[in-house]
Amino acid sequence: MKKMISKDLATISKDSRLKILIINPFGIGDCLFTTPVIRKIKKTYPESFIGYWCNERVEEILNNNPRIDKIFPLSRGDIKRISRLSSLKGLSRSFKLFFAIKKEKFDIALDFSLDHRYGLVAKLSGIPKRIGFDYKKRGRFLTQKIEITGYSAKHAVEYYCDLLNFIAVKPDTCKLELFVPENAKISARKIFADCGIDERALVVGIAPGAGASWGQDAAIKHWPALKFAELADKIVNDFSAKILILGDKSEQALAKAIKINMHSEVIDLSGQTGLGDLAAIINSLDLLISNDGGPLHMAVALNKKTVSFFGPVDPKVYGPYPPDSSRHIVLKKELDCAPCYKNFRLSRCQRNKECLEKIDVQEAFQAVSVLLTNVKNS
Repeated sequence: MKKMISKDLATISKDSRLKILIINPFGIGDCLFTTPVIRKIKKTYPESFIGYWCNERVEEILNNNPRIDKIFPLSRGDIKRISRLSSLKGLSRSFKLFFAIKKEKFDIALDFSLDHRYGLVAKLSGIPKRIGFDYKKRGRFLTQKIEITGYSAKHAVEYYCDLLNFIAVKPDTCKLELFVPENAKISARKIFADCGIDERALVVGIAPGAGASWGQDAAIKHWPALKFAELADKIVNDFSAKILILGDKSEQALAKAIKINMHSEVIDLSGQTGLGDLAAIINSLDLLISNDGGPLHMAVALNKKTVSFFGPVDPKVYGPYPPDSSRHIVLKKELDCAPCYKNFRLSRCQRNKECLEKIDVQEAFQAVSVLLTNVKNS
């Protein structure tokens, strides 16, 4: 089998049990961006075995994907965090990860990490075909690569799908995928019932944080909390909707700022759900309003309607995919400095987040009204 792969992968039978490792240590959105790649691989090679090397945080949203056979949840960032508490434990987890990957004897690695250290691990673990992007010469351990300076001309999903050409898989436009198991759906229904939300109610979620993978820079992607509060009040007044605030523990201060500045009742679920429950809750919404971040892409993958705010990041590259203005309305301001996130680097903002601050509440409410009116009439 190895010999066949090295000579000409296009001659391999569609029934061959190729073993392919997906490497993506980034956040929720980036991992969901790889789901069209996985779907196309499984469609072309139905008997293939797909492993996924990700970070610990996103494991929960990949666990229920029936196209993924095994998950390796430990990124460099996770190892650093563990090693700060115990260097011995960090070293132990690293070796366990390496030997777990090596044991599987993968034929191919699709490396989306942009980091030569992941490629080195793939090489040392005996993966003969290592495919990825050569960014700033970091693809030195890849056997086949595409040179890039960044993602700019098209959506990140389409860049990801370009790697399929190396394994005789024809890329096409696919939707993101996120699978919610039945027990999580039941849990979401219970959460709604406990919050006094009737099954017939119009439910709108607000994700005022988003961008956890950006760490201390995440706030630069946030539309102001006071504007979220004003928008939520208008939605309650005009549509009698139930409003849920969603987010992790680090975003509870944002949620509190919205709650105390609202005149209407709001349900604050920030910090109370893991990613699995969050996916199930988003799956039960009529609409999600979000900054650019993981919850937005979860909603898109679940075919939910969204209104999103984009500032430093280009929505043509990182926005809802595929674009569909009947379901996903992106709000942004065209400034001469935007987008300031280019080539995987964020420039220092010189205009005090003007790109987001200039998006007014009435503009956002009009976008919400278009999508919610369609819900009420359906």
